[in-house]
Amino acid sequence: MRTEPVGATIPAKNLRSSLPLPAGAVMVRRMLRKGILVALALALGVGGCSLDPRGSASKAIASFLGAVQRRDGAAMEVVLDRPALRADLRDQLAALGRSNGIDIGAGPSEFAMDRMITAPAIRRAQAHTTLPPAPTAAQVAALLKVQDKDHVCVQDAAGATCALSFARRRGTWRLAGMAATGVKRP
Repeated sequence: MRTEPVGATIPAKNLRSSLPLPAGAVMVRRMLRKGILVALALALGVGGCSLDPRGSASKAIASFLGAVQRRDGAAMEVVLDRPALRADLRDQLAALGRSNGIDIGAGPSEFAMDRMITAPAIRRAQAHTTLPPAPTAAQVAALLKVQDKDHVCVQDAAGATCALSFARRRGTWRLAGMAATGVKRP
C-alpha cells in the first residue's frame, strides 16, 4: 500500500522495476531488433520507389523504338497516344504557318494528322537524335530529359529540343509528341 501522499514524488531509490533486470534487457533488445527491421524495410521500400522515371522510361522507349525498327504495327500502336500526338503535330504545323504569315484556321484534319503518325515519321524524328536505330535502354537514358515524374523526352542531337516526347499514362509510357519531319517549309 502507498504511504506517500498523493502527488508526492517517490525517491529514485524506492523505485523498483517490475521485471527482473535480465528480462528487461531481453525485452529492450527485442524491441530494438524489431525497430531496426522496420527501419530497414522502410529504407528498402523507399529506395525501390525512385522519383527519377529515367529507368522505367528508358526501357519502355528502347522497346518502342525496337518495334518501330521492326515495323511491328501492333506493338507500336499500343504505345502511341494518338490524341496527344495529333494535338502536338497540329500545334507545330499551326506555328509553322503563323511564322510564314499563313492562317490555317482550325488546322489540319485528324486524317491528315494520322497520316503523319507512321513508323517512317517516327524513324525520321529519331534520326534527329544520336540514337542508333534500335537503341538499348542505357543509350536512351543518356539522352532523356526528365520534365517531371510522368513526362520525359529524347533530346535532339544538339540537346536543344525534344525529338520524341513520352508521357506516362496509367503506368505505361506512351509517345505523346514528336518533331514534325518531312514538312516542306517555304
